[in-house]
Amino acid sequence: MTARMLILSACLAGTGVWLRQVWEPRPVLLRESLATFPTMMAGWTLARSAPLNERIRLELGVDQYVNRLYANGSGRPLGLYVGYYEQQRQGDSIHSPQNCLPGTGWRPVGSGRFRFAAGGRPPIEVNRYLVQKGLDRQLVFYWYQSHGRVVASEYAAKAYALWDALRLNRTDGAIVRVAVPLQDASAAAEAEGEALAREFVGVLCPVLDRYLPS
Repeated sequence: MTARMLILSACLAGTGVWLRQVWEPRPVLLRESLATFPTMMAGWTLARSAPLNERIRLELGVDQYVNRLYANGSGRPLGLYVGYYEQQRQGDSIHSPQNCLPGTGWRPVGSGRFRFAAGGRPPIEVNRYLVQKGLDRQLVFYWYQSHGRVVASEYAAKAYALWDALRLNRTDGAIVRVAVPLQDASAAAEAEGEALAREFVGVLCPVLDRYLPS
């Protein structure tokens, strides 16, 4: 009886340690602070920084972020947001743009998936949203990135986070969003927006590798 009790106690103690690791993942720092994120990237130049106010930053729970406008040599702008979480926990995880955009007045009018060829690597599949506010339209591309993995689905990202918590005691991750203002509501404007995003993402992905932990 005593031996059984000892084995049962050891199993319970081991389970407790395991659960603690799952629910208290260790924070993982960036390879380099996003404060040093380049202001120039192969023809794309920083046009404006847009710091989040403290209330929004706290609501997002993000540890580090980049929120900027870049412009190419022709002056065409696009927005970049990179939000990094050292660890994700219940109530403190990556927020989906599907929930955030309507709160800022942008109404989704189309959605789907889009593939980018990123700097000679295998293509990545991301979310593609067409949003509208008044007469203004934007194409919004976003994805979740962690441990060298790019995922479009929010649910798949959460499942991977749980799996990585079990395997690695890590839930660190990032969300990357690229927003392209469109000239008008035509199909040609959307195609031009996709081309701009494709050019920018091809430059962006190798830069992200320098910052996000593998």
